[in-house]
Amino acid sequence: MSAPAPAPAMSASRPTPQLRWQSALPVVAIAAVAFVVPALASSLWLKVLTSVAIYALAVASIALLYRRLGLVSLAQIALMGFGGWVTLRLSYAWGMPFEVNMLAGGVLTACVGIVLAYPALRMRGLYLALVTLMAAGGFSILVNVIQFPNGGPGFTGFIVQSVGSMPRPALGQSDGAFFSYCVIVVALGFLLIHLHERGSPGRAWAFIRRSEAAAMSAGVNVTFYKIWGFALSGFLAGIAGGLLAGNLQHLDARSFPAAESVMLFALTIVGGAWGWLGAVIAAVLYRLLPAFLNDIGVSGNVAYIIFGVALMHAMATAPRGLAGQIEGAWKAIRNRGQS
Repeated sequence: MSAPAPAPAMSASRPTPQLRWQSALPVVAIAAVAFVVPALASSLWLKVLTSVAIYALAVASIALLYRRLGLVSLAQIALMGFGGWVTLRLSYAWGMPFEVNMLAGGVLTACVGIVLAYPALRMRGLYLALVTLMAAGGFSILVNVIQFPNGGPGFTGFIVQSVGSMPRPALGQSDGAFFSYCVIVVALGFLLIHLHERGSPGRAWAFIRRSEAAAMSAGVNVTFYKIWGFALSGFLAGIAGGLLAGNLQHLDARSFPAAESVMLFALTIVGGAWGWLGAVIAAVLYRLLPAFLNDIGVSGNVAYIIFGVALMHAMATAPRGLAGQIEGAWKAIRNRGQS
């Protein structure tokens, strides 16, 4: 029996200019958004657009759990509030650099996410959604009682009259510079999600979503990877909360009602939970659309009607959300151009 013929040697080929451009496109897009938009937008719209960037990271933390594990978390607004609370408290208490406070807020919020992961070990779907929503409601009640730190003494750091605003990072003192700072941090958050999905956690999450029993029989540690997913989601939400504290330079307890978590999850479905574009679309709908309606003299509450129509559209005709429809249309245009 003759030995099999050796496989032909693969010749090393350099990337074509088109492939180089496609790989550089995200970097170019981030640079354009981060440094061109501040030169064009007014101070008011810079605040709004900064909020859009921050909430895009929060939406990405929701989409991560839904896309990879099929789990619904309705506590992300509360996790944002917790991360912002820690960032404010550390800033007022010790005056450490903004990055240290923000990362500490993210890490401690990840610990809260781990606590929320334990119900997910035994329940899914509606029951898990209700548990996380009750956790968000509990946070809303607690923070309304103790308030957010504003520079006062003690653990809560709250006094009736605020003594000043929290300082922003050294690289983001102005509104324009802070917008660029937030875009870069959010891009790093998207990259962190991408690296997880391309690595062993992503493969384990995909196995668990398909079948937990099959994943366990294949040797996947379901408990560990579920906790890992909630920790990563909590970390990103905490970072978003720290950025929100830096954007406003203070936080109000009324900004984190539990019902907003339901709205944010619904818009995650509308925008599309399957990639970064869906997170951006959801954040634009959540923060930019109401501000635009108010600017043209229409009540921002009309946005809720638009959200409802968009959700029905997504559930009926766009299972991958508006982002999926946009990506499908773009592929059809490219294929038509190549034919």
